[in-house]
Amino acid sequence: MDKRAVHHSHLEIMGGTPVFTGTRVPVASLIDHLKAGDSTERFLDGFPSVRREQAEAFLSLALEEALEVTPQDELA
Repeated sequence: MDKRAVHHSHLEIMGGTPVFTGTRVPVASLIDHLKAGDSTERFLDGFPSVRREQAEAFLSLALEEALEVTPQDELA
């Protein structure tokens, strides 16, 4: 799924906070729920405007970015 279909930020929407595309739900809300021990299902129940595909794609994108090796990492 294209990143723009998953999340975006714009100064006029929630002051530039990254949100799930097509919603005003901050992507940090998903992370906060997971950190609190909630399931993705519970998050989706609480935020029905976020599609399952978006939540799953966001987590995949975040994991890919976290595991990405940059030239700086190779020097450390």
